[in-house]
Amino acid sequence: MGRYLLRRLAFLVVSLAMASVVLFVLLRLLPGDPANALTSVGAGPEQIAAARHSIGSDRPLPEQFTHWLGQLACGDLGTSFVSSLPVGPEVTARLNVTVPLTLAAFVLAVLVAVPVGFLAAHKRHTWYGALLSGVSQLGMAVPVFWLGMILIAVFALNAGWLPAGGFPQDGWAAPADAVRSLVLPVVTIALVMSASLIRYVRSATLDVLGSDHLRTARALGASFPAAMWRHGLRNASVPVISVLGIELASTLLGAVVVESVYALPGLGSLLATGIAQHDYPVIQGVLFVSTLAVLLIGFVADLVQRIIDPRLRGRLSGGAR
Repeated sequence: MGRYLLRRLAFLVVSLAMASVVLFVLLRLLPGDPANALTSVGAGPEQIAAARHSIGSDRPLPEQFTHWLGQLACGDLGTSFVSSLPVGPEVTARLNVTVPLTLAAFVLAVLVAVPVGFLAAHKRHTWYGALLSGVSQLGMAVPVFWLGMILIAVFALNAGWLPAGGFPQDGWAAPADAVRSLVLPVVTIALVMSASLIRYVRSATLDVLGSDHLRTARALGASFPAAMWRHGLRNASVPVISVLGIELASTLLGAVVVESVYALPGLGSLLATGIAQHDYPVIQGVLFVSTLAVLLIGFVADLVQRIIDPRLRGRLSGGAR
């Protein structure tokens, strides 16, 4: 396991380095000049050249990239071209919204998808089993922004139970208001995510229900709940864990849509502002942190799979020898 962890960590570092190169190059290939955001309309060539010099965009690309890597090595995400403020603290402040939003939606989606997916598989020949499968298929086709607007209209504008958007000025210093402002965004993401997860849980459960080891356990006298708990749950959870990691990563990256609908000051809105202003340090900082989070999620999901599934541990031990 130690060798495996070292290999996975090395792979994570290499993947992060490659992503940094791709991110840096693609940003410089996009149309637009970041100096335009620092100058007024109708600025002359001298003013634009001075703005480029002040932000360092007139330096050769290898020099810019080396400077950025040096900053990353010191834990510095750079300084915004527009606000002249450090990007790191701004990203951290936005994570205080995006991370609770993503994790709460993920937990809620799992709590809904696991029992519903199991029931849809176990009772697949009944009318309500077919209904659950149909509803999950329909939920996957619903655009998240459309669902968000429906929830705002019903629970915020008409009922007045919850705020339509925004986040408290004091942030988590006002926990009750912060939680209320995240209820609708969390439900919006969780409903869409659970619709997708239900299909995967149902598929994994069907594979286990038709497996030889479950039939053997039942033939030896084990009850269905006991056989599922001892022999089915672990086998069904292995493929689902991989999907959970993908869903969590995609939710983190896709939070920009929900944050826009609910006007939340998260990573998504910071990224959108950075793109509009051609603020390279802000864009690079947000995407670098997001990439790191995605790689860490994949690493943890892979590790959990090997802890749960003894077949993967055996394959790992064989490779180590």
